[in-house]
Amino acid sequence: MDDRELLAHFESLTLPLAQWTHRAHVKVAFLYLREHGFEEALRRLRSGIQSYNAANNVPDTPTSGYNETTTHAFLHLIHATMRAYGELVPTPDAESFCDAHPQLQHRHVLRLFYSTQRRMHPAAKTRFVGPDLAPLPRVL
Repeated sequence: MDDRELLAHFESLTLPLAQWTHRAHVKVAFLYLREHGFEEALRRLRSGIQSYNAANNVPDTPTSGYNETTTHAFLHLIHATMRAYGELVPTPDAESFCDAHPQLQHRHVLRLFYSTQRRMHPAAKTRFVGPDLAPLPRVL
């Protein structure tokens, strides 16, 4: 599935749940950041994930469902990577971006920045909570 198809299926809530993987999250975030500034990309990603979860009956519990801190922090990492490497490693599409940056393909990369207690705190689900282990990288 190409970038246009992925976004169309995600935004129309027709992407099969089995295809909404961590890699798909990274691809959608990349595509939004490529076309929009950080705040608009975050707004679209937040709204899209919440709508997608609702359409697929994903339970919203303390340990599952949408988490604002996770979404915001991952988008920040993707944005920092795009800004730091974009000119050095041109990425024509989301698949190439994912292949060029395997560090973003690990769901648990946020463990470098957040303790489990902080990222999974009830407040972190509804608002962005900054990291407690190490600062997120600067966006150049």
